[in-house]
Amino acid sequence: MGLLLLFAASLLIFVGTQILPGDVAQSILGQSATPQALANLRAELGLNEPAVSRYLSWLLGALHGDLGTALTNGQDIADAMGRRLGNTLFLAGCAAIIAVPLALTLGLVSVRYQGRWPDKLISAVTLASVSVPEFLLGYIVMFIMAVRLRAFPSVSTVYDSMSLLERLNAIALPVTVLVLVVLGHMMRMTRAAILNVMQSAYIETAELKGMRPFRIIWRHALPNAIAPVVNVVMLNLAYLVVGVVVVEVVFVYPGMGQYLVDHVAKRDVPVVQACGLVFAAVYIGLNMIADLVSILANPRLRHPK
Repeated sequence: MGLLLLFAASLLIFVGTQILPGDVAQSILGQSATPQALANLRAELGLNEPAVSRYLSWLLGALHGDLGTALTNGQDIADAMGRRLGNTLFLAGCAAIIAVPLALTLGLVSVRYQGRWPDKLISAVTLASVSVPEFLLGYIVMFIMAVRLRAFPSVSTVYDSMSLLERLNAIALPVTVLVLVVLGHMMRMTRAAILNVMQSAYIETAELKGMRPFRIIWRHALPNAIAPVVNVVMLNLAYLVVGVVVVEVVFVYPGMGQYLVDHVAKRDVPVVQACGLVFAAVYIGLNMIADLVSILANPRLRHPK
């Protein structure tokens, strides 16, 4: 099913790029290009071939690891994308290392103090962070941390020669924004999953035995709520990789999102198709991992009647 979904995504990506307004030949040659020069360049780039043959050629190439060549600069897309994908995974990984444990901890605290001021405060703050658009949240964080406090750089540029500490300092602001964006969803879903388990009879038995509330939540409720929690964590991890486009553009971070936006502006269709296919593969792959973990965590799914 994952492979079929990836094939459907590739078809949708190709069709979407074909209906994009504009022409890469016009973008390369400029508005003063003659009709003959445009026709020659379109023939050279293979833009005059039927859409079906271009799709099949692109798909077969992608299956063999050949994502094509960028039309605007002639660079190999796989090589250029490899560096950008590494930067995006580094950014998403740093955000996940902070967001996942923090969301689980806040979810447990919220359940422990359900209906009291810690629960209300955590819910209000996380809901507010989710409700603010990413670009606005990015500019707010940039204004406070970079302009007013001058604690971190406003432009998150990274180089191969930078040390780990220099890289972490450079990406501090986009990581903060990504953590705030995904934290609320993971925390609220963790809270909901654990509260659902807390209604079970064995939880009441543990309470009657005199066990401490937090021990009941940690030892009995959380392990039995792990499947929905893992699902929502994986969905947010997929979002961290796939949904970083806006954050990368705001902070001028050299990742996949910035690479995609730059070539959409240039109408470089092969690059847009390759980025879309990689994003789809990451999203589908992480969702498959979430399904597998849910099956492993639930004996009823491992041993159906």
